[in-house]
Amino acid sequence: MRSTRKSMRQLAVLAALGVALAACSSQGGARNQAEQAGGASGGRTYTIAMITHEQAGDTFWDKIRAGAEEAARVHGIDLKYSNNEQGPEQATLVQNAIDSKVDGIAVTLSSADAVIPVAKKAADAGIPVVAFNQGLDQYKQAGAKMYFGSDEDLAGQSVGQRIAAEGDGGKTLCVIQAQGSVALETRCAGVKKAYPNTENLQVNGADLPSVQQTIGAKLSQDPSITHIVTLGAPIAMAAMQAQTDSGNTAKLVTFDLNQDAAKAIQDGKIDFSVDQQPYVQGYMAVEGLWFELTNGNDLGGGKPVLTGPSFVDKSNIDQILPYTQNNTR
Repeated sequence: MRSTRKSMRQLAVLAALGVALAACSSQGGARNQAEQAGGASGGRTYTIAMITHEQAGDTFWDKIRAGAEEAARVHGIDLKYSNNEQGPEQATLVQNAIDSKVDGIAVTLSSADAVIPVAKKAADAGIPVVAFNQGLDQYKQAGAKMYFGSDEDLAGQSVGQRIAAEGDGGKTLCVIQAQGSVALETRCAGVKKAYPNTENLQVNGADLPSVQQTIGAKLSQDPSITHIVTLGAPIAMAAMQAQTDSGNTAKLVTFDLNQDAAKAIQDGKIDFSVDQQPYVQGYMAVEGLWFELTNGNDLGGGKPVLTGPSFVDKSNIDQILPYTQNNTR
């Protein structure tokens, strides 16, 4: 029964992912349909605030913003983007959006305890709220009717299962670049569920030289490490350099992509990546609010709309690599 539930869950992920991709294709029918239906807003320009926990220097967020800006362009939305990686400061940004009387708020819930109360305040005041990227298990507490993102527990377990299937029997090092981040902690916890011999390593993702040094020191200290799992593409590149400097030959796995990481997969330097499609998340967060504001629609039928996880490896990297050049993967 457990196996059956798990299979059904994975099928649900794939089905929802297909819906999300079909809905937000920047080249296909969704854009054309949206442009043809431009009159749904009655000529009004809506203002939407997107508030994230973006960490300085993390190229992941370029893709979130690219998707959000494209959806805003298609629908004639005035998009106000702001970010702070610290929970209390992000909560203040949400309050600022409320005070400026925006029409809708798209928010990440990395620091759930700090951000949820003020997001709920917005929802209670009649401002539609959509959560994305982080907060799969908490978004309804924030008053959000929709959520767009990956199932991070499933993603972590999928990585652990893939490592276990290789049968190397060594230790996996899971590198967390932002302490206290709900999604990052969940990913590593998922890896450990499927591959118990997993150890977490905390680093400061805002300081990549220190990330490289910390990982390098750990690799030199512990020769039993056979796999390194990083939770962001820039961290993967720092880990790769740490391996080069230390002569370590552990297999490198990462979450998320940028162009450098994609090329490293193509070159065999990164084993595989777990993709959550951030461009889709940014696009659908704005698109979802537009649908709610103009037509009272809620996407997902009361359930989260999943944008991942999916694997990127040697088998499909040639297809995906071109999209990393324009911030859509």
